[in-house]
Amino acid sequence: MENGRDLIAELEEMLKDSRKIVFFGGAGVSTESGIPDFRSADGIYSRRYGKLSPERIISRSFFDESPREFYDFYRDKLLYLDAKPNAAHKKLAELEKAGKDVTVVTQNIDGLHQLAGSKKVIELHGSVLRNYCMKCGAEHSVEYVKDSAGVPYCLNPDCNGVVKPDVVLYEESLKSSDINGAINAIEEADMLIIAGTSLIVYPAASFVNYFHGKHSAIINLSASERDSYMELIIHRKVGEVLGAVNVTHCI
Repeated sequence: MENGRDLIAELEEMLKDSRKIVFFGGAGVSTESGIPDFRSADGIYSRRYGKLSPERIISRSFFDESPREFYDFYRDKLLYLDAKPNAAHKKLAELEKAGKDVTVVTQNIDGLHQLAGSKKVIELHGSVLRNYCMKCGAEHSVEYVKDSAGVPYCLNPDCNGVVKPDVVLYEESLKSSDINGAINAIEEADMLIIAGTSLIVYPAASFVNYFHGKHSAIINLSASERDSYMELIIHRKVGEVLGAVNVTHCI
């Protein structure tokens, strides 16, 4: 209860009244799986690594100029292959399995939504689980990238090109198919849930402006500029909130 309101019950009622649901999530969705966020006081972006900022290290120009240094940082700070889906990931998959039309639009690159069982996932910033040779296009496993010494090179003996994660780096554009897919899903949604994101990373943050549906909710530990536009505001951990949702109350 918060100020006499049962926020979970209100969220369940909105879900029950909605057929098409878009969950727009950011780094705060995965922190409960042990993956650090980027922009909090102790997040990755709050630190410097030598003379370089994290934004510089995970830029396309730095990848091209200094791939070994890029991969040193990437393996240490962005690969969390032992992470497991938390209550938020699992509940979204449960809602979909129960018959709700749920589209997940995520800014995360960890693949945890699919691991939890969600089928309709748009990964705006790509995924660490996909890695391709920049020369021949051959796919390589994330385990190969993680276990390689220095720069991972293509295993094709006739190629030996540099392998790059299918992750959108700074200075790179989002895929047009992902942009269109996210905007279309949001435009068609009856309900939009924004969760675990500061909504300051563009152009992704602007996509929520395409929502014109009936119900909207935001779940974040801290307030955001978007709060005043939302029907329901819950300042708690995403997994804690969604984990408390009873799917049978939403059908």
